[in-house]
Amino acid sequence: MNEVINQLKERKSVRVFEDKEIDLNIKEEIIRAAFEAPTAGNMMLYSILDITDKELKTKLSVLCDNQPFIAKAPMVLVFLADYQRWYDAFELNECNPRRPGEGDILLACADAIIAAQNTVVAAGSLGIGSCYIGDVLENCEEVRELLELPEFVLPAAMLVYGYPTQQQKDRKKPVRFKKEYIVFENKYRRLNKEEHEGMHQIKNEKTSINKGAIEGIKALCNRKYMSDFSLEMNRSAGEYMKNFR
Repeated sequence: MNEVINQLKERKSVRVFEDKEIDLNIKEEIIRAAFEAPTAGNMMLYSILDITDKELKTKLSVLCDNQPFIAKAPMVLVFLADYQRWYDAFELNECNPRRPGEGDILLACADAIIAAQNTVVAAGSLGIGSCYIGDVLENCEEVRELLELPEFVLPAAMLVYGYPTQQQKDRKKPVRFKKEYIVFENKYRRLNKEEHEGMHQIKNEKTSINKGAIEGIKALCNRKYMSDFSLEMNRSAGEYMKNFR
């Protein structure tokens, strides 16, 4: 197995970091890795905010479901789905452009997240851990005001980076679902109740949670899908997307 595939298999989210700064040259390498990512039409429909201000990091940690480790992270990047830059270029050069629509923003989100993942892989190869902060979609109005985002720019993802503590290195990676439940040939297939139970049973048996399949499904539904932060994320994103209807 080559080193890249091995690193992908071993990679896990890191939320506790050593009290150690990331060298500026290494930080530059991680950021530049984003630019090598696939991008729609070579348009690079994203911008990256390098969050270095401590007060700003603290505010983001509060807005993103009150997660203090965000404020403590040595490096924080916000990946923005950005159609403003191209829209401005079109207007400034008298192209008479239409307003960006939902499809444009979704395409920009894909660009931003693909670029973000490149930095995750680059950081991992340098011994630096990372964690996606999907909660940046929460409290969208406040986050957009805090980051001074114009109309056609959306925070698609936030990532924190740092050197993992030994405990984080030793922590077991969460079990993924088996291929048979995720990969289908040619056409989508919905799983039946027994298959859902089998899928979750295998996963729960291999974790310290030690729940049965049905209990595990119900627990995740309450903890994630029906949670306050999930409802707020949908409200925020929904309000923002009204701009494109």
